[in-house]
Amino acid sequence: MSEVMLYRFNNRSGSFDWIARVNDMVHYLRDFTLAGWLRSSVGRVDEAIEGLKRDSREATTVSFTRAFVNQSQGDYSAPPFAPPIEPEQEVWAAGVTYERSRTARQEESADGGDVYARVYQAERPELFFKAIGRNVVGQSWNVGIRRDAHWNVPEPELCVVINPALEVVGFTIGNDMSSRDIEGENPLYLPQAKVYTASCALGPGILLNSTRDFPAFDIQLKIQRNGISLFEDDISTARIKRGLGELIEYLGRCNQFPNGAFLLTGTGIVPPAEFSLASGDVVSITIEPIGTLTNTVKVV
Repeated sequence: MSEVMLYRFNNRSGSFDWIARVNDMVHYLRDFTLAGWLRSSVGRVDEAIEGLKRDSREATTVSFTRAFVNQSQGDYSAPPFAPPIEPEQEVWAAGVTYERSRTARQEESADGGDVYARVYQAERPELFFKAIGRNVVGQSWNVGIRRDAHWNVPEPELCVVINPALEVVGFTIGNDMSSRDIEGENPLYLPQAKVYTASCALGPGILLNSTRDFPAFDIQLKIQRNGISLFEDDISTARIKRGLGELIEYLGRCNQFPNGAFLLTGTGIVPPAEFSLASGDVVSITIEPIGTLTNTVKVV
């Protein structure tokens, strides 16, 4: 069965458009909003996805590669890809969902991190607000590290996209940038360690999929400085301790998402304690078949 990817991109007029990609062909979606489509998918996710496939087959299509090569040519400084999220949509995040994450949080904590050991075993998962859509960066944009932190790392994560009924509609790649020294000093500083300018990257697109379970994906991280690889690692989503439905159910408790929502599902890749990102570093996160999310680091 052909897979459908949704991408959002900058056009030359400075606005954003959506396209659907089936195989190598793309269909420009006229008058499409992701929030509107998510609302229309409630109770009929598979049908909504099939509708995009059908519309794409019947539309005038062009090569995906050619579309973006043409888009990036000429005097055009902005990256062609925009983050696959709309301004008023929300990104939330789950923490300490991998054993490696629990260990890393304990290692960084000034008090030994007992709180992280307890939340890893607890019935209720750790969930926190990460970003509003207008503050999210996309493929080839700059991600930020705080100027008042000295230990900054990327957190490569699978991100699930849900509609207002908390139904899974797809997945994208997320980078939950984090200041480990700030969170390690005191867990109550978590919002400052996690929520700041350009601290969340998503992209390059959304793989539509209505599964109720975590797909078996490998997450790969590569960090380069001046063209030299500093750190590489990978992990499987099979290592996530909690179920996909469990995380979504807790996110939706006493909460509403009329425009849908994005949920980062935690990281299991942690660079060594002596490593910290620097301005100009290039962070690449690959999750096939979604693709690769690449961003250059800047100080904010």
